[in-house]
Amino acid sequence: MNYLHRHLEKTIKDAINWSKVVLLLGARQTGKSTMLRHLFPDYQHITFDPVTDLYGARTDPDFFLNNFSKPLILDEIQYVPQLMPALKRYVDNSERKGEFILTGSQNLMLMQQVSESLAGRVMIFHLAPFTLSEMSESPAPLPFLSAWLNQETDFWEKEKPRHAIMPLLKYLWRGMYPGITELPDEAISYYYQSYLSTYIERDVRLLGNISDEADLGRFMRLLAALTAQELNFSQLGREIFITPKTAKNWLDILRKSYQFLEIPPWKGNAIKRLSGKAKGILTDSGLICFLQQIPSAEALSGHPLYGRLFETWILNRLSTLLSLLPGKPSLYHWRTNGGAEVDAVIHYNQMLYPVEIKGKFSGITKNEISGINAFHQTYANSGPGLLIYAGDENYPLSRNAAAISWKMF
Repeated sequence: MNYLHRHLEKTIKDAINWSKVVLLLGARQTGKSTMLRHLFPDYQHITFDPVTDLYGARTDPDFFLNNFSKPLILDEIQYVPQLMPALKRYVDNSERKGEFILTGSQNLMLMQQVSESLAGRVMIFHLAPFTLSEMSESPAPLPFLSAWLNQETDFWEKEKPRHAIMPLLKYLWRGMYPGITELPDEAISYYYQSYLSTYIERDVRLLGNISDEADLGRFMRLLAALTAQELNFSQLGREIFITPKTAKNWLDILRKSYQFLEIPPWKGNAIKRLSGKAKGILTDSGLICFLQQIPSAEALSGHPLYGRLFETWILNRLSTLLSLLPGKPSLYHWRTNGGAEVDAVIHYNQMLYPVEIKGKFSGITKNEISGINAFHQTYANSGPGLLIYAGDENYPLSRNAAAISWKMF
């Protein structure tokens, strides 16, 4: 399998010179171990198991750390919480940087362990599924994003839409996990079936007490059907006969294991009657298509889920790319009780940048930016808006908005 470079590579290589411990988080199968093996072939690599204590790291963590030559990559560190205090003791007695690189596929549980034992001793990063630019082996579109967020004139011309290896519908249907890049279409459903089985067996059982795994499967299918909509815990529970509290707990498990992303509402002072509900998206469109039993990329054409699937794909890519920028711009959505809305709001350097996402392949005009215009009228500190669409060109729509191709993300 050909290795595809990741945008995060330089940052990780720099981080081992800055910090004694580096922690790389991300969902299962996002390529954490593959990237680290490629970047650091001289590091010894140890992968932990949720059941078997192969190296004695749980029973005698101090002996484990002293028994292996450094530097070390410790994979799936959430399975050995007993190691954290020993790791703290070890790095406190050493001045060397970059001796330990940790990976984990669960967020809050692992972060609690890290905050208790490694505060001030670790740098933390997140690896998401591929962006289009990673999959097509192109540089990240950071000049374009920087020009947009710094309100440069003609920012839409800063970079041209890159070449796409496949049609858009293929990307949406196949998803962006590294493991699918060289698989034929007929193998995709088997990949996601195996992915779900492994995820439930390893991550879900560790994070939560779910008595009926079939109920969790139905819950995930429901989330797939409701992707890019505001969260309603009563509705989520009612649909599969669980309580709103249970629905919230299950959603928390999916969020902790990087399968689900909540986009909070922007609550500015200019409008008080804002919807307080977060928007929720699953973090891979291919998994959504599998859960919704969409049999092929061609079946997405005209499918009722297409528009929200495209929005989900864009929001995930946009979130990943924004995290590469200095200052880490924040992602929100905006909707008023009066019906005005935009799909995303970027908060950066005290400014707000509205984003609309449309699945149309052509015919984008200034009539499509009513939500962006309403946002500009509401907030004086708003910058130029983007309308991200399924076509191939970037071009201005007004003085304060531009149509941007999906191929930028």
